[in-house]
Amino acid sequence: MGIRAFLERLEPLFTKGGRFEKYYAVYEMVDTFLYSPADTTRNAPHVRDALDLKRLMSYVVVALIPCILWSWYNTGYQANLALAEIGAAKADWRGALLAAFGIGFNPQNVFANIAHGFLHFLPIYLVTLIAGGVWEVLFATVRNHEVNEGFLVTSMLYTLILPPDMPLWMVALGISFGVVLGKEVFGGTGKNFLNPALTGRAFLFFAYPAEMSGDGVWVAVDGYSSATPLGVGATGGMEGILAAGYTWWEAFIGLIPGSLGETSTLACLIGAAFLIYTRVASWRIIFGVFFGMVGTALLFNAIGSDTNPMMAMPWHWHLVLGGFAFGMVYMATDPVSASMTNAGRWAFGILIGFMCVMIRVINPAFPEGMMLAILFANIFAPLIDYVVIQLNIRRRQRRHVRV
Repeated sequence: MGIRAFLERLEPLFTKGGRFEKYYAVYEMVDTFLYSPADTTRNAPHVRDALDLKRLMSYVVVALIPCILWSWYNTGYQANLALAEIGAAKADWRGALLAAFGIGFNPQNVFANIAHGFLHFLPIYLVTLIAGGVWEVLFATVRNHEVNEGFLVTSMLYTLILPPDMPLWMVALGISFGVVLGKEVFGGTGKNFLNPALTGRAFLFFAYPAEMSGDGVWVAVDGYSSATPLGVGATGGMEGILAAGYTWWEAFIGLIPGSLGETSTLACLIGAAFLIYTRVASWRIIFGVFFGMVGTALLFNAIGSDTNPMMAMPWHWHLVLGGFAFGMVYMATDPVSASMTNAGRWAFGILIGFMCVMIRVINPAFPEGMMLAILFANIFAPLIDYVVIQLNIRRRQRRHVRV
């Protein structure tokens, strides 16, 4: 029996009068994710387009695959490298599982790195999916709305921006905050003005800073400390980064400590190419973020400082450090919380790039900067679009005014 036939046999149990009628939203979510619904919108005010929400979200999932795969490899690689350095084996359930299957902890073994990283990625993602999914289904049931695929993307984005050894109860708390207070209280998918994944991470960052920053959270080995290159740069500048043994090429590939899926600029650029090709992401926002970062970094380079080493960091290092590339490609281009007008997208992107470097350089308490920059720009996105529209109206009025 095929999946389609199986779902059709289950449908009477979930429809009106069925035993599981109140769970129809869950059935509909599974059915519409696997198959395009036959329903079409025929009346105003809806826009009719060949690309529906399910296909849109599916494209984003495909674009995230390089970052997901690299998160498995690099998380395992950093952990295995640390274990080799301290001459120990992992004592938790992951270590027992890897030892039982004879995989081991060799950092030179690609499969050992992938397997180890996967065992850190999977629990975080499952907790995210379950905790956030419960809230999604709850709000959909109360409002009598269908559960769409938007949360699938949110769950992946949220997982990829967390440290690899994040406590699971914090994972559940963060995604609950992001889904409920970042999206559902405003009406759900398409009505939120903040990115839900970033909202959840921001909550954890300020509520539990020790688990979201510092040297002990980026490598999934208990008791092992390793600073990210951006963290080193905040205190020692470029000299500190190079002295620590980090190279630009390693940072570009993603062979550095960091959040699960943010380390590889190369993986992010592969995803960006796919999103731009499919027209899911706005290239104006992506290039706006890039040009805003480059311009601000060059300005600080020109000003210089004897007391602030971050002012000397070149733009090509800002590009590959922290979550800049990931945020530029996947977070800033969120079609709901970003600007909608073409001119507004340029301004929105430039604002993010500018604010990211400003936070990194001027405020040493937040060496990352990208998360706060995007949330800051999300707040101003409606105002940016309003200004663009009003300027366009005034320009047209002047053009057609009668003398």
